[in-house]
Amino acid sequence: MYFQHDPAIWSGHPELVAGVVHVTGIHPDVSVGGRVDAFHTIAADRLVSGPESGFPEIQAWRRTFARMGLRPTQYRCAAESLLRRFKKEGTLPRIHPLIDLCNAVSLAFAIPIAVLDLAEVEGGLDVRHARGDEDYLTFSGEKEHPAVGEVIFVDHAGRAHARRWTNRQSGLSAVRDATRSVLIVAEAVHASARADVSELLAVLTAELAEVWHAEPLTALLDAGAPRFPFPAP
Repeated sequence: MYFQHDPAIWSGHPELVAGVVHVTGIHPDVSVGGRVDAFHTIAADRLVSGPESGFPEIQAWRRTFARMGLRPTQYRCAAESLLRRFKKEGTLPRIHPLIDLCNAVSLAFAIPIAVLDLAEVEGGLDVRHARGDEDYLTFSGEKEHPAVGEVIFVDHAGRAHARRWTNRQSGLSAVRDATRSVLIVAEAVHASARADVSELLAVLTAELAEVWHAEPLTALLDAGAPRFPFPAP
């Protein structure tokens, strides 16, 4: 299997840096509450100094969405949506230990993180512009077709696992209690993206090793090294 961005994505967004993690042995029978709270504290402290809309990480994704023809205040990257909810409610709902941990890291770094159950991914994942015939399953179970030209995560079966790039994942490959093998993708487009995504990868892999005793495979992708191969589940 593999993960990669289409050359058109790199040429249109040369500032993009992507961090990817492949990890197996995931299960829900662990406790991450204290770790999640620590990352929440980092996010809360940062929000004291100003709203998430002023964070350079979020501003950069807003500019990217605008260039794609999307209204940035209607369609937000996942990190901005999480930060807005966290600011309003003071916490985030607990879903699954891995999702809770990745959401908390996303809050702390203000960088969107996708987590995909590889049992539901066919062949590999390409980040590319949609042709319009791909299938996307919402979390409520409805089927949609991404708009032509929309940036999506798509597998070999033509199933879209994310729409509007970092806006929303699919319900098909959402992490569940039975999930064992996952791909984690963090993408950033701000000026210090390379340093920040590198730090995020280091932090996240350390957490995975401590909580699940896992040995993750990781890579930092850019236009010069765009492809990440990994074993099938």
